[in-house]
Amino acid sequence: MTDKAPSSLADTESALDHKPRSQRWDVWDQFKSHKGALFGGGFFIFITIGVLLGPWIWTIEATFIDIRSRNQGMTLAHPFGTDQLGRDMLARMIAGGRVSLAVGFAAMLLALLLGTLIGVLAGFYQRLDSILMRLTDLFLSLPLLPLLLVMVMLFRQPLSNAFGPETGIFILIVTAIGLTSWMPTARIVRGDVLALKEREFILAARSIGTSNNALIRRHIIPNVMSPIMVSATLGIANAIITESALSFLGLGFPPDFPTWGRILFDATDYMQQYPSRVLWPGLAISLTVLGVNYLGDGLRDALDPRIRGR
Repeated sequence: MTDKAPSSLADTESALDHKPRSQRWDVWDQFKSHKGALFGGGFFIFITIGVLLGPWIWTIEATFIDIRSRNQGMTLAHPFGTDQLGRDMLARMIAGGRVSLAVGFAAMLLALLLGTLIGVLAGFYQRLDSILMRLTDLFLSLPLLPLLLVMVMLFRQPLSNAFGPETGIFILIVTAIGLTSWMPTARIVRGDVLALKEREFILAARSIGTSNNALIRRHIIPNVMSPIMVSATLGIANAIITESALSFLGLGFPPDFPTWGRILFDATDYMQQYPSRVLWPGLAISLTVLGVNYLGDGLRDALDPRIRGR
């Protein structure tokens, strides 16, 4: 008995000194076990850093025209070749990536703001639930592409006159995508809020006189951040695809303002003679969207406690 006492005391002290494992480490362990999410996150970070730092590394202007170098293949001077006007394709890909990612992030933020606001209000206030959900169903029933085309045709010229052709089209594209892609976020957030507002800690906060605004700000919104983060990653992919589709149809940015969709549109007339011009923007769009989708899939698994415990 005397021999076991020091050992038991040491075990007790060791258990007391042992700090509980942080939930962030559990999330990270689950996330890094998802190989696709690691690839997606790494590739998305690589693309983002590449398009941001690219102009300092590759100093050729995306709009510089050199007719004598037009329709060249891949060379040391032009690794991605040149287009029909002699513009460097690598420089245009970098510039187009900045615009496409900027549209993706801005449209995603607008959609998240609208979706979170409507979802929280619908889930927390019962009298608003029916009205806001019927509004959500109405937007979900609208055909997306025709609605975007109508918005672009109606507001393209007024915004271009007010803010300039580039800034005006950027505002129009971001607003159009954001206003037509908030519905899935609203429905997900509403479902989580409906479950949260019946939890014990919410009822306890109500019992001590906490106002509705404080409940939403301090308890509801922090607890629905997980689905919002997942929606954010998927929203970026959706915005990039939508902007590329509009630019491919010739309804996006001006011809001299490159985006990945616009570069792809310009290359279709030369697809048989110079297939690499279609290959580069197509790969950039596909791999970026695929990487963002894998990243969102990994975040969803890591932030879900039911999956994280497996």
